[in-house]
Amino acid sequence: MILISACLLGVNCKYNGKNNSKDEIIRYFNGKGIVPVCPEQLGGLSTPRLPAEIQGGDGKDVLNGRAKVIRNDGIDVTEDFIKGAYETLKIAKSLGITKAILKSRSPSCGVGKIYDGTFTGNLTKGDGVTTALLKTEGIEVYSDEDFLENL
Repeated sequence: MILISACLLGVNCKYNGKNNSKDEIIRYFNGKGIVPVCPEQLGGLSTPRLPAEIQGGDGKDVLNGRAKVIRNDGIDVTEDFIKGAYETLKIAKSLGITKAILKSRSPSCGVGKIYDGTFTGNLTKGDGVTTALLKTEGIEVYSDEDFLENL
């Protein structure tokens, strides 16, 4: 079984109420054991919701209390992102999942690069909150942009 960001499978859970459906992921995993998750919804955030970015670091910094996840209206949603990460981890552990494919650049699911917290579309090195937590627990996390190269 593999954990996959639900938005990549066509679930309308993206911040703007839409999805990031990836036909290549849907085709590749058709008939295989997948577990769709949206950490932001699992953390209690609604869909649609205002966009949020990590300010002051990356997902690991958020988990260690050194950075925050802030909406574009200035509201702090750090606790929702942390809760969603732990709920996602709980699902993964309960099912014995060791691999995940998550949405690139997301403040929850970003792998290797995330938006820099300025809401200008600039990227910075780092992982989202959920990705950082899953990695610390030994789960291999791949981006939707490079999963085929790594599985």
